[in-house]
Amino acid sequence: MALRNAVMAALLEGEASGYDLAKEFDASVANFWMATPQQLYRELDRMEAEGLVRARVVEQERRPNKRLFSLTEAGRRQLREFTAEPLRPGAIRDELMVKVRAVDAGDAGAVRAAIAERIAWAEAKIARWERLRTRLLAGRTEDEFLAGAERIGPYLTLLRGLAFEEENIRWGRRALAVLDRRAAAVQ
Repeated sequence: MALRNAVMAALLEGEASGYDLAKEFDASVANFWMATPQQLYRELDRMEAEGLVRARVVEQERRPNKRLFSLTEAGRRQLREFTAEPLRPGAIRDELMVKVRAVDAGDAGAVRAAIAERIAWAEAKIARWERLRTRLLAGRTEDEFLAGAERIGPYLTLLRGLAFEEENIRWGRRALAVLDRRAAAVQ
């Protein structure tokens, strides 16, 4: 998958600046697609040159002017084509998993600390996403929201992010318990 597909999917929410997209990526897309603000700006420039997005300049007082991007019909067509393509198998590249695999020959205390840090990150993400879910639902039940929502994709990806982080916490706690039992047995 190309970064442009994730950008186009984010622009379905409406017009956004590069800064807004970077915040959106950090808040909602980071579990399945990572991009730096610089990568986003370069991709937006390429997409604009290819006619997939259009930009308009908003003049601001006391701040630099900003460009707001929106999808063009060509961008929407390309996004439709992307969603119709067969899925390629995904792959997880996670430095923590390599460290855990090497824990027997490495620094078990450092690996344990890294797992605890991953749990803390997951808890923070869950708290942020629960706030987002509360905002999306706006006092409605999930069924009421889903029955009347114009778009459900953001909600479904939010649910996947929550499940992913909940599993990170479950695994992390189990891994810490195993490491603790192992350390106690070795002493």
